[in-house]
Amino acid sequence: MPRRTFSIAPLAFALATFAAPGLAAAQAVEVMKSPTCGCCTAWAEHMQHAGFDVALRDTPDDMLAQAKARLGITIATASCHTAMVEGYVIEGHVPAEDVRRLLAERPDAVGLSVPGMPIGSPGMEMGDAAEPYEVLLLRRDGGTEVFARHGTN
Repeated sequence: MPRRTFSIAPLAFALATFAAPGLAAAQAVEVMKSPTCGCCTAWAEHMQHAGFDVALRDTPDDMLAQAKARLGITIATASCHTAMVEGYVIEGHVPAEDVRRLLAERPDAVGLSVPGMPIGSPGMEMGDAAEPYEVLLLRRDGGTEVFARHGTN
């Protein structure tokens, strides 16, 4: 082999070894949503723009309700779509930055929820209009705690 190949090989190995974590495949997010929900699709696009690998699954409303119940989503924590990422439930319009924090911290929890559909949350953008909202950590005991606040000073 030419000498140039040998001098580049260690550099290529080092780059592959040390850069690999930053180049890891995008985290897969599987989203169950009503076939007619546009804001769910907009949230999925928000997640894709943030680097997640999103798969949308149009799900009949009765099956979506059953899935939510099975995953521990209550009426108080429910929103319009339900997603799964690395074993965590993501309910509603949770910002990608909060999902990334959840995956980095790995709490012993069911997942995150933004109950309802707050104006200004990802997928619910309406011009400059925005209302404050909280992202809830869904604890395994059925309780919740505030994980993040958005739209507040």
